[in-house]
Amino acid sequence: MEFFRIKKDIPFMRHALTFNIISLITFLLAVFFLATSGLHLSVEFTGGTLVEVSYPEAPELEPIREALGDAGYPDAQVQNFGSARDVLIRLPNRDDLDTARVSEQTMATLQSVAGPAPELRRVEFVGPQVGKELASDGAMALLLVIFGIVVYLAIRFEWRFAVSAIIANLHDVIIILGFFAFFQWEFSLPVLAAVLAVLGYSVNESVVVFDRVRETFKKRRNLSTPEVLDHAITSTISRTVITHGSTQMMVLSMLLFGGATLHYFAMALTIGILFGIYSSVLVASPLVMWLGVSREQFVKPKREKEEAVV
Repeated sequence: MEFFRIKKDIPFMRHALTFNIISLITFLLAVFFLATSGLHLSVEFTGGTLVEVSYPEAPELEPIREALGDAGYPDAQVQNFGSARDVLIRLPNRDDLDTARVSEQTMATLQSVAGPAPELRRVEFVGPQVGKELASDGAMALLLVIFGIVVYLAIRFEWRFAVSAIIANLHDVIIILGFFAFFQWEFSLPVLAAVLAVLGYSVNESVVVFDRVRETFKKRRNLSTPEVLDHAITSTISRTVITHGSTQMMVLSMLLFGGATLHYFAMALTIGILFGIYSSVLVASPLVMWLGVSREQFVKPKREKEEAVV
């Protein structure tokens, strides 16, 4: 299925150096913000208390935040959970915070806010050790995904494609983390899941382009390597627009209408999809070219049959 077909190949590789300089600058900025500001980790990673309450009517969240701030919880995170009547409150760990009485103090504070009284649904305490385990398990999951992608691409193509794709995918991940570090958005388990999803999503685009590169090398023997890459990218643009456009529509609906619970999850996916397209086309492909991909790696030379001696 195609929305359109471009007859003349677009010379992407002519501007490959410019695109990669832009990518390098963006990557270095992301690393700088990660090193200087760090990630604003959620309660799942740092430890804390989660209090879920339910109201008979949808409450306003801002007065609840102000009341908790006045009660000694200025860093409390308040958001809707499930419906407009259900509210989830996250209280990070503090040395002066009595975890045994957190729920009692929180409920007393909520009842002091004008409006209907809330009903306590659940209280969960996440210790610092559990948070550290979640962080280490998340990092291990990320490394395993990266290792699996490298092995898959090395088996399906060759090492040049594997190296190029993994550099492009890491470029996407670091830029997502750089955005979260710069704006100090909350980095939670759903955001980590979005980062892992972006890895798989981005490598899928790289595989599609690389497949077309291999196919073009075999069929169009009169083209140079940059021309082969240009043709492969141009011929997959329609598919890219359909796939990423439909996915981005779904993610934007979560971003705009999903509420605070899905906001940062959808934000990470939005950034990852946009940069995933860019890196798969304008970062991975030039890297393959500079690493020395050629037709001889895909087309086996014909062997001349020796004539039988009579």
